[in-house]
Amino acid sequence: MRAKHARLAAICLFSATIIGCKTIDQEPSLNNLASSDSTIPQDHQPSEESLADSGAPADTEATIAETDLWQRIIDGYQLNGEGLDHPRVKSHLNWFKKHPEYIDRVTKRGEPYLFHIVESLDKAGLPLELALLPIVESAFDPFAYSHGSASGIWQFIASTGNEYGLEQNWWYDGRRDIYASTDAAVAYLSRLHRRFNHDWHLALAAYNSGQGTVSRSMRRNVKAGKDTDFFSLKLPKETSAYVPKLIALAEVVRTPEKYGATLNPIANVAVITQVDTQGQLDLTQAAKLAEIPVDTIYKLNPGFSQWATDPNGPHKIVVPVDKVDSFTAALNELPKSERVKWVRYSVKPGDTLSEIASKHNTTQKVITSINNLNGSFIRVNQALMIPTAQSGDHQYTFAASNRAENKASKRSTTTHIVKSGDSFWSLSRKHGVTTRQLAALNSMAPKDTLRVGQTIYIPSNNPSRSTKVKRVHYKVRSGDSLSRIASKFGVTANDIVKWNNLDKKSYLQPGQALKVFVTVTGA
Repeated sequence: MRAKHARLAAICLFSATIIGCKTIDQEPSLNNLASSDSTIPQDHQPSEESLADSGAPADTEATIAETDLWQRIIDGYQLNGEGLDHPRVKSHLNWFKKHPEYIDRVTKRGEPYLFHIVESLDKAGLPLELALLPIVESAFDPFAYSHGSASGIWQFIASTGNEYGLEQNWWYDGRRDIYASTDAAVAYLSRLHRRFNHDWHLALAAYNSGQGTVSRSMRRNVKAGKDTDFFSLKLPKETSAYVPKLIALAEVVRTPEKYGATLNPIANVAVITQVDTQGQLDLTQAAKLAEIPVDTIYKLNPGFSQWATDPNGPHKIVVPVDKVDSFTAALNELPKSERVKWVRYSVKPGDTLSEIASKHNTTQKVITSINNLNGSFIRVNQALMIPTAQSGDHQYTFAASNRAENKASKRSTTTHIVKSGDSFWSLSRKHGVTTRQLAALNSMAPKDTLRVGQTIYIPSNNPSRSTKVKRVHYKVRSGDSLSRIASKFGVTANDIVKWNNLDKKSYLQPGQALKVFVTVTGA
């Protein structure tokens, strides 16, 4: 009870502080965006008498739920703490008790996103414990890549992302887009809940390891005469810990004082929103129009991978709520020709469209479309109009190339300029690393296509480690697809097609044997 009132008092204090300091021209960081912009409506603020009343009458309880996002989440719990006494859950609770700073760190990172996530779950009637699932998945890091090539706060793999409409290309990855990925996660979780007879533990396990994995384990238990609840199933190690971690997190949020945790106050109001820009926009230009740092633009819009929004859309950009009016007004005054920088390029002998595109940090498709080219044929002295970044590369702090460079700077690497025919597979074999290691170092997925002229970072040779290519015989399972199998082994679907002389249009059959070549690095 005291924790509820303390949170409410803290939120009111934050709001009062901001109201009193509105004349100060200060740019909020992403971590304090929610607290700095979340002014509580006057009619939602409790009286001093109600705050002082330790009896907590019903109307005060309602007020807390209205104004405090954490209380709203707790009030929306549906899993009922089932499994709290299980050893796996207790193990996580003990860990959180020993590391209370972790909760503070990850919840601050997720602050700007949390209200939208709660709203989306609430509208769908889903348990609000699921608002904590991005902590389990990614620690609320929108740029997180897992070992299985999953991406974003909800950690979608490429194939599942495609299935739920998450566009993935050189410019944009919907798996990292907070709004798009949350919609996809709500839809996917809802489907899994129905699929597993409204058992949330099983649905969550399937979200982590796949429907087939959970269903097969259930069938094994049925044959053995065992129970088929989550805690009775034999599942992959990661999945066995996955659901218990969420159960433990929900309990820590419900009773933070018991675990020495501090929940950063979050008001139950939107602090970010989408604005339709109706066209491509340079992200440093967007930051200027919104009067916020470029870092913040990228963290609010992590789906954008390059220096600008995708020329083909989505044309929505996320900005702080209190910047919407000024951003929209400034955008409307900006001529469309100045939204991105244009250069006039004269084709030189030996030029190819792919090389020109790489040089100007754009794609061949964009150049072809803008210049109404028929195919890739170009001629010497032909004039091309090319959109390019307005600022220096280092200004685009969270663009894919800068994220890769930042990773590479923390270890010994060499660089490689991509040539025609290069792939992660061929480069991994040449340099004695796995495709997953190579892709992760470059903030990419193993099946991503490399562009001619692109700079790739490669781990420096380690003489203490050896590498070899291992042939794996894989039997197709129900629900498998080329992309799913490729993602599992860190290769591309095209590799599997080539190795097995497959027709891309043909369907895989359960039990079908496939050979997959995997690079194995050992000590």
